[in-house]
Amino acid sequence: MDAKTLCLAVLSQGDASGYEIRKAVEEGPFGHIQDIGYSSIYPALSRLLEDGQVSVTEYAQEGRPDKKVYRLTADGRMALLGALQEPTVPDKTRSDFLFRMLFADILPPSVVEQMIDSRLGDLQQNIDRMEQRAERGFDTAGEAFLNGFAVAVHQAMAAYIEDNRYQLVGSSLVPQRAVAE
Repeated sequence: MDAKTLCLAVLSQGDASGYEIRKAVEEGPFGHIQDIGYSSIYPALSRLLEDGQVSVTEYAQEGRPDKKVYRLTADGRMALLGALQEPTVPDKTRSDFLFRMLFADILPPSVVEQMIDSRLGDLQQNIDRMEQRAERGFDTAGEAFLNGFAVAVHQAMAAYIEDNRYQLVGSSLVPQRAVAE
């Protein structure tokens, strides 16, 4: 999804400022499935405003710039519905962890071991957070599905890493090119 569609999606759930849109993308359900830079939100909102797909209300704040709160228009809702019905593109995985593991054979085994342990800890924290969220309930079936899917993916990643860490650490592959510790 592009930044404009992601902004429309967040606004379909209620009015929001640019900051609130960013928080929804980083911390809300969108954070599991989409990634846009903070710097692309405001240009996207400007284009959506020019196209009549959002409206904006400015609220004065003491000692700070006016707060702009964006609202989805009927044209914006139609644009979102159109974008959601377009064919999907294949998923891509972007991961600093996987990038580093690609080069595990040249890293000291203790460093690889630490990265794996850290990643497993991060995955477990995410699983715990998502399970706690599930206990509070969801507003829509889509949110429940997404959360359940994300839990399953994180659990599968953790299980795979745990079951296959020997391929990266402690196997005959690592010492062949590893940097001396």
